[in-house]
Amino acid sequence: RIKSDLVSIMTDLYYLSQADGVGEWRMKEAKDLSDLVQNRITYLQNPPDCSKARKLVCNINKGCGFGCQLHHVVYCFMIAYGTQRTLILESHNWRYAPGGWETVFLPVSNTCTDRSGATTGHWSGEAHDKDVQVVELPIVDSLHPRPPYLPLAIPEDLAPRLQRLHGDPSVWWVSQFVKYLVRPQAWLEKEIQQSTAKLGFKHPIVGVHVRRTDKVGTEAAFHPIEEYMIHVEEQFQLLARRVHVDKKRVYLATDDPSLLQEAKNKYPEYEFISDNSISWSAGLHNRYTENSLRGVILDIHFLSQTDFLVCTFSSQVCRVAYELMQMLRPDASSFFYSLDDIYYFGGQNAHNQIAIYPHQPRHGDDIPLEPGDVVGVAGNHWDGYSKGVNRKLGRTGLYPSYKVKEKIETVKYPTYPEADKLLTAQK
Repeated sequence: RIKSDLVSIMTDLYYLSQADGVGEWRMKEAKDLSDLVQNRITYLQNPPDCSKARKLVCNINKGCGFGCQLHHVVYCFMIAYGTQRTLILESHNWRYAPGGWETVFLPVSNTCTDRSGATTGHWSGEAHDKDVQVVELPIVDSLHPRPPYLPLAIPEDLAPRLQRLHGDPSVWWVSQFVKYLVRPQAWLEKEIQQSTAKLGFKHPIVGVHVRRTDKVGTEAAFHPIEEYMIHVEEQFQLLARRVHVDKKRVYLATDDPSLLQEAKNKYPEYEFISDNSISWSAGLHNRYTENSLRGVILDIHFLSQTDFLVCTFSSQVCRVAYELMQMLRPDASSFFYSLDDIYYFGGQNAHNQIAIYPHQPRHGDDIPLEPGDVVGVAGNHWDGYSKGVNRKLGRTGLYPSYKVKEKIETVKYPTYPEADKLLTAQK
């Protein structure tokens, strides 16, 4: 059990964050910022004359699972936004839904879905492509030259507001594109509502995502359910200080169908909410079907709706759920515990931190730090130490996580004054 003094401190911090109207301000500011970005994306995606619009073509059929494919489209979308091109999403014969993206989610454009243009070429850099009307984008691994619009950078014009509002601005920025992309078709919206009622999904609830099958032994280590439940129990101790906890509910998402019964047997004091048919559909032999797609979408939805998320960030599904979680609260940047990786976006530019305190090595594995040193972070060991490289010294090793802060990279994205005027007029 976590110490009562830590519980008290965390509770006090929560109530302090709501004091003097700050909670209300954050709610309004989060909505205003999201409305601004969503309006700009909608403006970009619906040009007045599609035949003359500058376009960026992205094919969804990257050879990987749903979370990975969604992040592939997000990367395309960010570059489209940065280069002021309308994103044309090619999804015919999509491995999950042969009818294409629009059979599941709303179209990325209402007015411009045709990739035709006077000139077409493959990506060769923003400057070289300026006279090419239609540009085709490769997967991020093959992108050269790399434009500045890749995560974890955020737009320069929004940076001051974002840094005041959010604990991890780069996640918030990624989440805006995810939010736009996964707007459900009417049938999917109805399916979500029916599943919510059928499962009895309600708060307070903690989300647990356990990814196994093809990940274990290749991209991730095996983690028993006990490791997840330590952090679930911690969260319920904290939640009990703020809200009435009638039941300790856990939404369990997994690709291991045997795990639900194991969890129920080992933790009878918890109520596990799970759809075991989704676990079966997530197995390797059933993964690329429309039923599997329905399952992963429902899992991501419910995980994002929980009060706290315990998972492994080596899984793209978990990272998508965490990204969507940012849209449901002003700042959900600390509402997770990852058993392995820190948050990252596949293909991202370097993730840097800045030393704010000096550090003298106490062990052979440590690296020295001076205030102002830039550290390229490789990962958090979740024991008070992180691993990274001191870029000034070129030395790689461990350092205390609290002695650094995030280095927020900003990029001069284009602004969309016409879109902003329309939004102001609507209000």
